[in-house]
Amino acid sequence: MNRSFELSRHAIEQMSLRGISLEVVNTILENPDKIIPDGIGQVIYQSTVLLSGKNYLVRIFVNSEKTPNLVKTVYRTSKLSKYV
Repeated sequence: MNRSFELSRHAIEQMSLRGISLEVVNTILENPDKIIPDGIGQVIYQSTVLLSGKNYLVRIFVNSEKTPNLVKTVYRTSKLSKYV
């Protein structure tokens, strides 16, 4: 299924602060390791990626009720076992 996504201002700021590129975000949105429904209208796309030589889980919170789907925030964590 081909979906379109829009990035919120907050998501763009968080990507910059957390060192997560647009390329990484687009790759995860196109082909995530996992998609998790998280309440009404929210979905989490997540994948493990190598950033700066270390494995991180990148989680992307999306409002799936908006058209196009709205990326609300993006973050990375090294605590893979907590979420995988």
